[in-house]
Amino acid sequence: MLASDFINRYEAYCPQDLSEEGDVRGLQIGTLNKEVKRVLVALDIREQTVAEAIEKRVDLILVKHAPIFRPIKDLVAERSQNQIYIDLIKHDIAVYVSHTNIDIVDDGLNDWFCDLLEITDTDYLSETAPGHGIGRIGKIVPQTFGEFAIKVKEVFDLDSLRLVTYSVVDLERMIEKVAICGGSGQSLYKEAFVKGAQVYITGDIYYHTAQDMLSEGLLALDPGHHIEVLFVEKLVEKFQDWKVEEGWEVEFLASQVSTNPFKYIYK
Repeated sequence: MLASDFINRYEAYCPQDLSEEGDVRGLQIGTLNKEVKRVLVALDIREQTVAEAIEKRVDLILVKHAPIFRPIKDLVAERSQNQIYIDLIKHDIAVYVSHTNIDIVDDGLNDWFCDLLEITDTDYLSETAPGHGIGRIGKIVPQTFGEFAIKVKEVFDLDSLRLVTYSVVDLERMIEKVAICGGSGQSLYKEAFVKGAQVYITGDIYYHTAQDMLSEGLLALDPGHHIEVLFVEKLVEKFQDWKVEEGWEVEFLASQVSTNPFKYIYK
């Protein structure tokens, strides 16, 4: 099948126009005007992702985080970042980016997070266009902050989980309304608070932002950015369904290499 046929089907589900203003999106490397037999879905494209794609003879990578996020000054091979782009071009591997549009779309990443955490009666957290928004806010079965934190850690299979609180006393605080935004959504914490969230889940929370959250009376959980890897599993599932529906002769692969740059040591 043509890569363009697959991407047209994808954009019917997750249009580029849903993306936040200024977001990097769509085709970034190569062409969609070619036949594809293998499509790899990945969260990031790093050296190990490219090696995996070459080994598996992949024709197209659908990725959440754009490999080219800052302007390129040259394509000198001695620069390690450049070698990623050079290898992709050399092996005719196209790269298509779906970033904030998959966060915003209905039945997208933030909805999948809510399903896993049993967050119900959801609404979008921050409006990005009429009828659409990024992040989600909803209800959970009443439980303590500590109980919910354990659930988040277990659901995402985390080595560790950062809790935004000054005191262990907060672990016993009862909660029933939470907000979530995958990736780095700390800028939306005020909207979470205004909409009644008692806990906000997002990654990459800054030190001073965490203090500001607590001043507003908002607790938070920071599971890191890498929980977005759920993107890979859920999209491959969806694409397998489409493959059956459309009669496509194409193989969809979930990236198996880790691109999480953080590890933790314990006493």
